[in-house]
Amino acid sequence: MSTFAILALVLATVAAMEGVAWASHKYIMHGFGWAWHRDHHEPHGHRLEKNDRFALVGAAMSTSMFAFGSPMILGAKAWEPGTWIGLGILFYGILYTLAHDGLVHQRWFRWVPRRGYARRLVQAHRLHHATTGKKGGVSFGFLLARDPAKLKAELKAQREAGIAVVREALAD
Repeated sequence: MSTFAILALVLATVAAMEGVAWASHKYIMHGFGWAWHRDHHEPHGHRLEKNDRFALVGAAMSTSMFAFGSPMILGAKAWEPGTWIGLGILFYGILYTLAHDGLVHQRWFRWVPRRGYARRLVQAHRLHHATTGKKGGVSFGFLLARDPAKLKAELKAQREAGIAVVREALAD
């Protein structure tokens, strides 16, 4: 593969992973995977959460793609794009860890952005945590964030329709 093709594949994988993460968050974590994700939405005193198991799933996806691309493992049957897809998944995981765990939930460092996209990302994810339970909610992505004013309006509509239970402090 050419250097350009490799770079394009890695970047396309990083971009695609936001879609995979959004769908996984909305339909798996807030669906049948709620047992693992629930403690991420509730106060607790633990350094680790059951929710952190989802990072292991992402690591397994990345590792599997590296294996598919490795001639050392598969010999002549190796599929070179697998290496670069695995690298894109790894890069997405690093970005997720820094943005979601580090910035939004401040698990690794303390910085509260006062403006710009970082502030928007924090606001959008706080609005995601405004609901109680797994039903309803907004902003399921981790690196892309919609306008917080539109997310608030969407939460209000969900509350009025009985779809979501919104915490009182953020209800209006």
